Parts: sequence; structure tokens; C-alpha cells
Amino acid sequence: MNVRFGQCTHCGAWLPKEVFNAPDLVGCPGCNVPIRVAVFPALFATPPAAQVPGPLPGENEATCFYHDKKRALLPCDGCGRFLCALCDFDLSGQHLCPSCLAAGKRKGALKSLENHRMLYDNVALGLAVLPALLLWPSIVTAPMAIFMAFRYWNAPLSILPRTRIRYVLAIALAVPQIMGWGVLFYFLYHRMGTG
Repeated sequence: MNVRFGQCTHCGAWLPKEVFNAPDLVGCPGCNVPIRVAVFPALFATPPAAQVPGPLPGENEATCFYHDKKRALLPCDGCGRFLCALCDFDLSGQHLCPSCLAAGKRKGALKSLENHRMLYDNVALGLAVLPALLLWPSIVTAPMAIFMAFRYWNAPLSILPRTRIRYVLAIALAVPQIMGWGVLFYFLYHRMGTG
């Protein structure tokens, strides 16, 4: 038997709270038809008190430019519009409205709004791997890969979480390349010295 909105579909009687989520079939208090009612526990929860997101403005107080029913807390540092707590974007102490934030992002004028980073770990790994395929550029790029790995080890990696494994791989690939060039120069030097 189906029950909707707390009423028995057979006789229309209102069901008491004890009938809901009972482990077994229960008889309807009106017609005694066996029923089972499964509901979410939130049905019995008391609703939370209505929360006002911000204080309401008084008679002589400024209101938000974007929300005329909310009290303004401060002006936008870009255009001077009054802002409520919802519309205020704090970027390193500079308070901006949504319009100034969008305009600054479009123009690239906001230095503290970071949306990309240089991935030095990829550069270091590329300097170690790609020239190794051609061999001769590795005399320059292998030391550069090691320099990049150590120089930017503590630099922010990415906006997304990453590990430093690329730096480790760059060093692990560049050191044998440098050692190979050292051995080659050593043998060339001794061959020319004996010849």
C-alpha cells in the first residue's frame, strides 16, 4: 500500500509519526490495512531558524549597489560603489565589486588574482629528456635542467596539487648526461695528449 503526504491511500486517514520507518508492516489507524511507510529522517527534523545573510539597512544607511535590501559595509576600491558582505571580494586588502573583479581579470590588471603558473618542473624535465634524444644539445641542457630543478624547487608548483617528482626525474636524467660528457672529454683529452 502506498502512502503519500502522511495519509493512508485506502481510507485517507492521517498517519501518526510512529507508523513512519517502522521495521514491519503496521496497521492503518483508520482502516487497519497493513502498510509500510519509508520516509527521510529530515521529515521529522525541526526546520532551522531563518537566517538573514546580513543586517538589514536602517533608514539613513547606505544599501548595497547590487542588493538594495542589504546594508552596505564598504565601498569598492575600484569604482566606489557601496557593497554588502556578499558582493565584497577581498584581494590582498583591496576590496572589489563583481564588475571591477571581472574587468580586472579581463584586462589582466589584477596581480593577486592568479589563474596560471609557470610549471618549472615540466621545463626542467623537458630540458633533461628532449635533448637526450639528439645527444649533442645535452651538454648545455643537462646543466640547465639541474639548475632549474634546484633553483625552483621551492617555487609554487601548480594551482592544482602536484609532487616534485619531475624535478627528481630531471636531476636523475641530467646527472648521467653530464657524467657521460665528462667521461667523453676525459678520454678525448688523454687521447690527444698521448697522440
